[in-house]
Amino acid sequence: MRRLKLLFIILLAVIVSCTNKEENKSETKSSDSATAFEFGVWTTANAKKSNEDYAKEFEKYKNAGIDEVLINTNTDPVLLNRIVPIAKEKGLKVHAWIMTMNRPGDSIALQHPEWYAVSKEGNSCYDTRPYVDYYQWLCPTREASRNHILGLIEGLAKVDGIESVHLDYIRYSDIFLPIGLLPKYNLKQETEMPEFDFCYCDVCIAEFEKLHHKNPLESENTSIDMEWKQFRLNRVRDIVNDAYEIVHKHDKKLTAAVFPYPEMADHMVRQRWDKWTIDEVYPMIYHGFYNEEIDWIGFATKQGVEDVKGTGIGINTGIFIPPFKSRQELEDAIMLAKNNGAKGITFFDGSALNPEHITVIRRAKDSFK
Repeated sequence: MRRLKLLFIILLAVIVSCTNKEENKSETKSSDSATAFEFGVWTTANAKKSNEDYAKEFEKYKNAGIDEVLINTNTDPVLLNRIVPIAKEKGLKVHAWIMTMNRPGDSIALQHPEWYAVSKEGNSCYDTRPYVDYYQWLCPTREASRNHILGLIEGLAKVDGIESVHLDYIRYSDIFLPIGLLPKYNLKQETEMPEFDFCYCDVCIAEFEKLHHKNPLESENTSIDMEWKQFRLNRVRDIVNDAYEIVHKHDKKLTAAVFPYPEMADHMVRQRWDKWTIDEVYPMIYHGFYNEEIDWIGFATKQGVEDVKGTGIGINTGIFIPPFKSRQELEDAIMLAKNNGAKGITFFDGSALNPEHITVIRRAKDSFK
């Protein structure tokens, strides 16, 4: 009898052990699936393009190992609604990409010149554009311009089947350009230059004076006036946080294309994305813009990952395809993003992906399975 009891106990222990192992395997598999490294691509839509052509484009991405497409429809929910089912049929997740504070050619905004951001020199983006003609920045403080932007975001959030509304240009105009772009504009930017410093419109100044009882235009050096800088960082943050509430009301996520890491974004474009309420960010770690080498992609990715630790914000490393000189460089970039904590990598843009790039991406995708 004792021997039978002992055998029963041993048999029970073996069964429990095997069950636990299977459960652990199942949990591990589920966890791996949930944290799979994802590949994405930014792409711009064209209403004249046929559904068949879109199907071919999306099939190309899927065959390359791409998981998601971030689509710029120029904030057209009707076009987005047409494209989403085609992408989903090919197995791709879709994000609705919107140019947020920079609204070039916005027919509604152009009817309201007062909505536009004003430089320290007193020039409005309505008719005096910094750097390039498509820089038409709206003021993030004015109620009417804010509501216009948030309304556009909600229009996209209502489209069935999208994963997120993806904010781009969610910042001020560049106070400092990336160093690699300065020669293009024959510029040296060693200090904050007034023609590139925004927004000094009447509403921004009045709202700031209410809080801090001083006028930034009377400051001896606005570049070291931390209250004025923080005021502007907070205006962008407030739009993001309001957008988060709107898109989540429609059961969508909020994501954004941002500058490489928070301290750098703060310095260059008044953007402090580690302080936002947002689901995921796609830092544009375009090494060629900054005259950096490939390993900088890993550095900037890690910096962002560490800065949002504990916030729940996911990081997807964004890379710009044209500067890559070889297959090996692209392979290295993918691994640098993954090994430094990114949950995915996204390529700008779809049209730049040639057969060699596709081979590299497909190989990397397969190697992560």
